Amino acid sequence: MMTPGAGARSAEEPQTAKGAGPRTAARLAAVQALYQIELTGAPVDQVIEEFLSGARPEPDQEDDVVTGLPAPDPILFSAVVTGVTTNRERLNQRIAAALSAGWTVPRLEILVRLILEAGAFELIHLDDIPAKVSINEYVDVAKAFFDGAEPGLINGVLDAVAAEGRRAAEGDGV
Repeated sequence: MMTPGAGARSAEEPQTAKGAGPRTAARLAAVQALYQIELTGAPVDQVIEEFLSGARPEPDQEDDVVTGLPAPDPILFSAVVTGVTTNRERLNQRIAAALSAGWTVPRLEILVRLILEAGAFELIHLDDIPAKVSINEYVDVAKAFFDGAEPGLINGVLDAVAAEGRRAAEGDGV
């Protein structure tokens, strides 16, 4: 079983692949913004503005951060940050239903929970993005922050959230 937080880097020090596009940058930035909101209690609109205006301080050159990411897609970034903060309770219900027995949402390491919330929001509310794309993107976000088993956990939980969404849609006759 995975230990929450094992192999974690800080939310300010993700390790990302060069050549990422604006939508990938939006997902990574959204998780960082959600982390900032969670830790500081800053207003959502203020944090979104900081990220989109580039007002955030740049990390030290010595940090293990790959620079050169494009500006995040502002529409996707804003949708994910706002969507997670306004739908957190329902998102966490869906995440909880997908977790293995003995695991609860509060037991998850904060960054794992935020990645799951962002991914679940995208899977549930942004139906113009294929589920496979969303899952792969958030697994990559997890890999930017974690060296351990966390990306596998993210993959499994988001796949279960997507599968439940497909079953619900089929049951509704959609």
